[in-house]
Amino acid sequence: MVISAKEIMALLGVSKSSAYRIINELNESLAEKGFRTIHGKTSRKYFCEKYYLPHQEGIHNYVNLQR
Repeated sequence: MVISAKEIMALLGVSKSSAYRIINELNESLAEKGFRTIHGKTSRKYFCEKYYLPHQEGIHNYVNLQR
């Protein structure tokens, strides 16, 4: 599944522009590896791997608690 800028903002405590910059960097990396990407969103699994966060299911629950 994918993760949005809003979720990245909540998880990392960054601004909206920083969240979109992170998404763009991750999507560029994925595109170089031959993956297709969605503008404005990125792979939740890849995001978790790159930012050393727990399993993506736990992250989704964490973000829901923050709302």
